[in-house]
Amino acid sequence: MVLSVSAAQAQEQSLDIPSMRFAVVRSNVPGCEPNCPEWISAEGTIEAGTPSLFKRTLKALKGRQLPVVVNSPGGNVDAAVTLGRMIRKNRLDIAVGTTAFSGCEPRMKDCKDKGTDYFGTAYDNGAMCNSACPLMFSGGIRRVVGDFAYLGVHQITTTYQREKLLYRTTYRIVNGRKKIISTKIVSRRNAGSYKTYEMSKAVEKKLSAYLKGMGIGDGVLLTMKNTPATDIHQLVLQNMLRMNLVTSLDTVELFTASTICKADPMPANCREILTDKDKGTRPANVATAQAGPALPSSARTTAPKEADMRFVFVRGSNPLCDPDCPEWISAEGTITARTPESLRQALDAVAGRRLPIVISSRGGDVEGALAAGRLIRERRLDVVVAHTDFVDCDPSADCLAKEGVHGGLTIESEGECASACPIMVAGGVRRLIGPAVRLSVGSLGFQDKVDAYLEEMAVRPGLFAISPDQQQLDRETILKFGLATGRQSADEMTGATICRSVPRPDNCRVVPSANAEADMPAKL
Repeated sequence: MVLSVSAAQAQEQSLDIPSMRFAVVRSNVPGCEPNCPEWISAEGTIEAGTPSLFKRTLKALKGRQLPVVVNSPGGNVDAAVTLGRMIRKNRLDIAVGTTAFSGCEPRMKDCKDKGTDYFGTAYDNGAMCNSACPLMFSGGIRRVVGDFAYLGVHQITTTYQREKLLYRTTYRIVNGRKKIISTKIVSRRNAGSYKTYEMSKAVEKKLSAYLKGMGIGDGVLLTMKNTPATDIHQLVLQNMLRMNLVTSLDTVELFTASTICKADPMPANCREILTDKDKGTRPANVATAQAGPALPSSARTTAPKEADMRFVFVRGSNPLCDPDCPEWISAEGTITARTPESLRQALDAVAGRRLPIVISSRGGDVEGALAAGRLIRERRLDVVVAHTDFVDCDPSADCLAKEGVHGGLTIESEGECASACPIMVAGGVRRLIGPAVRLSVGSLGFQDKVDAYLEEMAVRPGLFAISPDQQQLDRETILKFGLATGRQSADEMTGATICRSVPRPDNCRVVPSANAEADMPAKL
C-alpha cells in the first residue's frame, strides 16, 4: 500500500547568508581600556540549531549579562521564538547592529586561543533584523533600533514536505474478520514539496501569545500578516515605539559606546582588565580586575561585616510591566535576634498583602532565623533567593523611596544564602532557588530544634548535617531535600510579564500614571 504524508515547517525566506554565529566582543575604541564595554555579536541566518549555539555562549559567560547586537535576515520561526525566550529569561538587552572585528574574526580558523575575547566596534549603519529576526529581538529587556538600521516584517512562508511511504501489513482472519498483527514501513520516497504564504490559525495563535507575553503590541503581528512574503515592510521608529517593539529611540551605542563604563553605577557589560603598566600606577588600596569572567558584586568586594538584615518594599522597574508590575519585599543582610520583629513591622506596613520575600544573606543568628521562618509560614508567604538591584538608589536615610516603594530588579546570579539563611527560606510556602544562586549549609548547633523545624516545614531533616563546614549545594541536592519546591527561577514571582498571567498573582498592583485623571474621557 502507498500512503502520502506531509510535514510542515514555518520558515522565513531562505537567503544565501551563513548561519548565525555568536561571539563575545570587547570594544577596541582608542582610550577605552582598561575598562571597556562587551557584548554578544549575533550575525547570520537563524536555523533550527541556533538556540543550542546561543545556550553554549551563555554558559561560557557564567551568568554575566551582556547585551546582544544582532544582524540577521531572519530564518526559522520556532528557533527565533526560542532565542527570544532565552534572551528574556537571562534578562538581556538587545540592539540591531553589526560588529566590525579588529584582527581575528569568529569565522577564521585557528586565529587565536580558545576562550579569549574578540575585539571590535559596533554600529547600526546598514544592519538589519528582518523576517523572523524581530521575534528574537522581542525577547530583549531593553530593545533599540538606530536610525540607520532596518527592522522589517512580512508574512511567514510554510513549507510542506511530502513523502510516499510503502508499508507491509500482516494480518490474519479471526471469526471472519481481519485482525491486523503488524504494520511495517519498507520504503520512503520524496514526493516533492509545496509552500503556502498564509499564516495558519495555529501559528497565529502561537505568535500572538508569544508577543503578548513579551509586552509587544498587536500591530507587529498585524503588519506581518498584511505584508506579502515576497516583500519586507520596514517599520519606522515612531511606530515601533508605539507598538512597544523598541523601548527607546536610542541606538546600539546605548550598550557599546566606550563612555558608558564611566557611568555610575557602571553597566553590567563593562569589564576592567588591567595591564602590568596599569597595575603599577594604580593606588594600592584599589583591587585589580583579572582577565576572565567578571564575578558577581558580592564576590568582588568583601565587607568586614555585613549589615543587619533590612526589609525594603520593592516594585519591579522593568518598563514592560508598567502600569501593572510585581512587588516584593527585599530581605538582605545578617540575620539577628531583631530580624523577626523587623520582618513583622515590614509585613504590617504592607497592610496584609501577600508579597514574596526576596532574600540574600550570609546567615547569622539561628534562633532569629527560626522565628523569622515561622512568621513567613504563618503569613503564607513565598520566598525567592536572589539579590535585589535598586534602580533608583540604595535604600538609606539619604535616599527615601517615592511613595514608600523603591524600584528594582532581581538578579539571581548575585543571590547568596548561607549559614542560617536556608532556615529562613524553609518557612516559605513556595521556595525558589535558581541555578545561579550560591546556597551553602554547614553545622550550626541547635540540631534537634532545627531538624524539628525543617520537618514542620516539609524539608527533610539532616540538611545542615551534610558537612561540618560550609558547603555549597548543587541544585539537585537542594531539590532532593525539598528546600526548593520547584525548578522555577526568580522570574516566576518577580518577572515583568507575570501580571498578565491567569490567575493574576497576589503581588501585582496597578499604579495609575500621574496624568491618569487628565487622560480620562470627559463625563457628560
